[in-house]
Amino acid sequence: MNTIIDLFERSCKKFPDNAYLWEKRNGQYTSTTYSQVKEQVLNVAGGLMAAGINKNDRIALLSEGCNDWVYSELGMLYAGGVNVPLSIKLTEKELIFRIIHSDARFIIVSEHYIEQIRNIEPEMPLVEKIFVIGDRFIEEGKYKSFDVLKKEGHGWLEKHGEALETRTASVTGDDLVNISYTSGTTAEPKGIMLTHSNYVSNVLQSDSLIQIPEYYKVLLFLPWDHSFAHTVGIYSFMYNGASLASVDFGKSPLEYLRNIPQNLKEVKPHLLLSVPALAKNFRKNIEAGVKQKGKLTCGLYNAGLKLGYFYNGSGNHQGRGGKIMLYPLIKLFDKLVFSKIRRIFGGNLKFFIGGGALLDKELQRYFCALGVPMLQGYGLSEASPVISSNRPQIYRFGSSGQIVKPLDLKICGEDGNEVPQGQKGEIVIRGGNVMKGYWKNEKSTAESLKDGWLHTGDMGYVNEQGLLYVLGRFKSLLIANDGEKFSPEGIEEAITEQSPYIDYCVLYNNQSPYTSGLIVPNKNALKEYLKRKNIEFGSVEGYKLMLAKINKELMKFRYGGEHAGLFPERWLPAVVAILPESLSEQNGTINSTTKVVRHKVIEVFKDELEFVYTPEGKDIQNTHNTQNIKQYMEN
Repeated sequence: MNTIIDLFERSCKKFPDNAYLWEKRNGQYTSTTYSQVKEQVLNVAGGLMAAGINKNDRIALLSEGCNDWVYSELGMLYAGGVNVPLSIKLTEKELIFRIIHSDARFIIVSEHYIEQIRNIEPEMPLVEKIFVIGDRFIEEGKYKSFDVLKKEGHGWLEKHGEALETRTASVTGDDLVNISYTSGTTAEPKGIMLTHSNYVSNVLQSDSLIQIPEYYKVLLFLPWDHSFAHTVGIYSFMYNGASLASVDFGKSPLEYLRNIPQNLKEVKPHLLLSVPALAKNFRKNIEAGVKQKGKLTCGLYNAGLKLGYFYNGSGNHQGRGGKIMLYPLIKLFDKLVFSKIRRIFGGNLKFFIGGGALLDKELQRYFCALGVPMLQGYGLSEASPVISSNRPQIYRFGSSGQIVKPLDLKICGEDGNEVPQGQKGEIVIRGGNVMKGYWKNEKSTAESLKDGWLHTGDMGYVNEQGLLYVLGRFKSLLIANDGEKFSPEGIEEAITEQSPYIDYCVLYNNQSPYTSGLIVPNKNALKEYLKRKNIEFGSVEGYKLMLAKINKELMKFRYGGEHAGLFPERWLPAVVAILPESLSEQNGTINSTTKVVRHKVIEVFKDELEFVYTPEGKDIQNTHNTQNIKQYMEN
């Protein structure tokens, strides 16, 4: 297999009658088999050929996850085209940049996002045709219904089928599948060029760690343009003859989110792909539901968690060191509590695979105790993206698991030379999954790709067992005034996970005497706290008490606190700035994949940062923080 086309054709021959796609229509999920998907894909390819697509033309795809998303990308590939997948969370300005920068000739857009395209169309004169996914019939100017495109493609194939076969046969492993833009954590997004060979390599590499049975289903609620969801959700499941279901979008993104719990029960997935933000929300909703059940259920739940934490150890260590004696008790708690909790995921869920940002160890312990381990993986879009992952058979909390095969990975010091096993340094990889380069950006390509090795920009190490530990981005490192460096992500994750009163914590130390913490409080938790203290909301006393509570939460990580010793004291926040607004996509501090855009946080809240390093700023109850928390809580 050299191309995604080869991979898909293999699955169509091997699993023709297996369901590949599940989509909710008219109130229920219906399946589309591999052979039926192929028929739709060929119609799309024929329609694109009839519309005049040339080999290697770029087509932008802006849509929520749905059957037509898959038909679109595969149809492009059969026609020799290149997909430019776009996040539905992008601003109009961000859309313009990507569409123009990629030289896209066509756009395929969901009807839910057609207004954004209409608004920016005058600024994209090179776009020739726009195909609209949805139930509305559209045929005006550049716009045409996607269903019409497929219908026209079917008619074109009857007359020109050989032309498509010739075009498809011309596609090689070196041709591009897509140009996937970086998420915006840098000043200017870069277009990552991933080839057919890159994707096929990564699917096979991923399969070296986790094999997906053909009866497995996944409910793919991550954005389908997300590299993790794209490779693992769409192509790894395709390779194994398994199936994927889309979330019922409804009429809006808000309705989409509301539909996920119901869709989980309907689809009954065996595996879920998640990121830390979603994992936290799952836990929050579970604990809210348990609380509603009353004191007895809460007591059983907490006791079961405590037992599960002890029994599981640091990973799949169940039953070791005499713990096997506890197995009957584990099964009892599972029957009474945890099996019922798992029903919210449909009842068939075996495990999660976690991607994106680093996942807090506490969250990993939590889901393992529930009986659905969340297996941390590591990857980069530039690596298609999977580099390593924990497996159901072998997982360790805090690690990113075993490295995929075949793949060369080394840890390099600041001088560029490889360091001994166990020492920290930059993660550098080489393999078939490594990108071709950045679209129209030779400078960045040369900086990242050196002699075939991809320099990830991430810090980590490999232990004696061959497990990879990822510590964070070099660009986000805290740097003390003596030059010592430390990655902040683990501390930030731990603080937000352990404290219900803190939604976000961003640490900062740019060669300063001490580390500062930029804090976004949790409104509801603090309001409830005041209520318990019989303090009036909106009073100066109330705001002072909120600040004192936040400080108390942070002190738990220092000497004498319940979380003391988890991290070196010098990297914990010594001063605190309360932010006047939350981190969000609107102010650019959160990107479309829910990651914190660190440089943007520092830019947007530079006044707060400057103030905490003044004498007055050292006291958390300073006038600046009091004013900011008042503004934040009242908005």
